[in-house]
Amino acid sequence: MTRSVWKGPFVDGYILKKAEAARGQRNMAIKTWSRRSTILPQFVGLTFQVHNGNKFIPVNISEEMVGHKLGEFAPTRTFKAHSAGDKKAAAK
Repeated sequence: MTRSVWKGPFVDGYILKKAEAARGQRNMAIKTWSRRSTILPQFVGLTFQVHNGNKFIPVNISEEMVGHKLGEFAPTRTFKAHSAGDKKAAAK
């Protein structure tokens, strides 16, 4: 179920303040634990460091990301690749 339109997008208040302060400084990264915050058009061009539970993942915000959540761009699970050494299947 999605959020009601009349409520508007959810963004933590401190992220808005930090984004406004970082507007003049393009190379400043905003460190956040708020994966639930929605990306707004004001964030385009900024860099966020989103926490994935273990470390901070740098996320450069672009036009296509507006409307999505910050957590979508910092995966929490690491995929350990399947082994390519399955010699029985390769022999057949």
